Amino acid sequence: MENKDDAEMITDRQLLELMQAVRQKDPEAMLQLIQLYKEDIVNISKFIHMPKEDAVSEIILEFLEYIQRSD
Repeated sequence: MENKDDAEMITDRQLLELMQAVRQKDPEAMLQLIQLYKEDIVNISKFIHMPKEDAVSEIILEFLEYIQRSD
């Protein structure tokens, strides 16, 4: 039985492939990556002094831009 707090697990290879697809601006890969880190993003957004939805959007935007800039 899975707990609510269990994070989705993927292999390092799958993560690298997903990040490569994000670098190529694959929308499905972007959604998968966001979903993979959604819980962490929401938790971090609590420490940003702005409305939760705005903080989550800003984190996601910066996260995707960072991945696209990295080699």
